[in-house]
Order: sequence, then C-alpha cells, then structure tokens
Amino acid sequence: MTETEYEGKKILLVIAQEQFRDEECFVPKQLFEAAGVKVTVAAESTKTAKGMLGGTIKPDITISDARIDDYDAIVISGGPGSRKYLWNNKALQKLVKEVYALKKVVSAICISPVVLARTGILNGKESTVFKSPDTVRELKEHGAVYLDRDVVVSGRVVTGRDPASAEAFGKAVLETLKRV
Repeated sequence: MTETEYEGKKILLVIAQEQFRDEECFVPKQLFEAAGVKVTVAAESTKTAKGMLGGTIKPDITISDARIDDYDAIVISGGPGSRKYLWNNKALQKLVKEVYALKKVVSAICISPVVLARTGILNGKESTVFKSPDTVRELKEHGAVYLDRDVVVSGRVVTGRDPASAEAFGKAVLETLKRV
C-alpha cells in the first residue's frame, strides 16, 4: 500500500466518550494515517475521551456535527462504552445510513457492529461481532448472518470481532476503501 493510493481519502473514526477499546481505536488509526488517510475522530463531545486501558484521545468533532459528505468511510471503534454511548446514538445511526446509501465504506469492530445491525444495513449480510450472547443475538435479530471470524467483509461493510482483530480489521478497511 502506498500513500498515493489513499491520497485525499478521509475516514471518520467514531469512539465512545469513555471505555472505548484502546487497540480498536489506536491500531486502525495508525494504519490509516501511515497509508496517508486523513482521520477525524468523533465522539459525543470534544472533551478528551478515555479508553478502558487508560489511553486518551481528544475528539476532533462531535458525532452530531459530523457531515458524511466530508468522508469516504466511517469506522466505529468498540469497547464496553459502545453499549452506553453508541448503540442507541441517533446521530450515529443517521450517519451510518447516509454512508451506506452513498456507497461508501461502513465498518465497526468488537461490540459496535450492533450499531450497524440496528440501522438495518446488516440485514442479509455476513458479519462478525465480539462473541457474547447479547451481541450475537442483536446481529441475528436484525437479519445479519453471523460468522465467528476475526474480520468479515461483505461488499462495502467491514466488521471485526475483537481487540486481537484490530490490525486485520484496519487492513480490511483500507483494502475496501481502495474499491470505492
């Protein structure tokens, strides 16, 4: 992968305000930036967000201020904070639907594929999620075809399972981004 392949590409990286999973934010972000992609971090507020392992990051914008026309992809980081801050976030769900409708890349890792499921875009699509009874049930209830794999790419939708999948997830997002 060369920087020129991704010249001008922009990703909106969405994280929970608290308890995001550090690896699922920082590992893909580093991969994206190393490839030359501009990454904008969004959360509920622009106050410093804190990961469950102690990492911190200052979001660039709020989720509600993000305009999807400015991005080629949306990446939703996981971690336990996703359940509280992201699963039912109406502004985020609207963004996800817009990204999908505009045929851009939509991706989520860990428990955050539940956000995608709740928008309806995983209906009939293969996907993965952190393997727990409630997250797997959420995907299946919304029509997703659950696969217990590290990363699943279904067209322009990329889902990752867990922190150990963060690098493979980031690489899959980059590969998918090349095709849009």
